[in-house]
Amino acid sequence: MANKPAYAQGAQVEHPKFGLGSVTFCSEEQIAIKFDEHGEKKFVLHIVLPNLKKSDRQPPAEKRRASKKKAAPAAT
Repeated sequence: MANKPAYAQGAQVEHPKFGLGSVTFCSEEQIAIKFDEHGEKKFVLHIVLPNLKKSDRQPPAEKRRASKKKAAPAAT
């Protein structure tokens, strides 16, 4: 029977080098974390696990790209 992953998707964690981030994927062997300041990083779970701390912060709001509005045709 498979073990439950150490962290659920969306869990907030803190890494000593990369800072705060959100778990994007976690299996028995790997974890991917999207860090606020350093982008997404992938780790071997059993190596990084001792260095991760759970964080009780709220997940940051996703930044949306501003959509360009079409300019209205000039009336002549």
